[in-house]
Amino acid sequence: MPLKFATLGALMAAALLAGCSTSSSESAKESVATDTGHSRCEAAAAQFTVGKKASPELLEQARVKAGAQNARFLKPTDMITLEYRSDRLNLNTDNNLVVTRVNCG
Repeated sequence: MPLKFATLGALMAAALLAGCSTSSSESAKESVATDTGHSRCEAAAAQFTVGKKASPELLEQARVKAGAQNARFLKPTDMITLEYRSDRLNLNTDNNLVVTRVNCG
């Protein structure tokens, strides 16, 4: 008898999970991109910041030109995680807060 309930439970779980799947992975990717509003960052558009002193105004200008959702300054001693975000602009600075490198992630 317990085997019947286990089999029935597994069958019901599979049916529920199958109902949650989408028929096309392309349409799912497109809807996620448009629903969250994330856009890709273009680091080349923010290269004008290299050699300039870090400031909130410079960060916002670079974020807008790069088309990024988020932007941040990274100093040489900052601890960062290694997750990659295609919608984030990174402005790397030296110890004097002068931008030395621009990248997305």
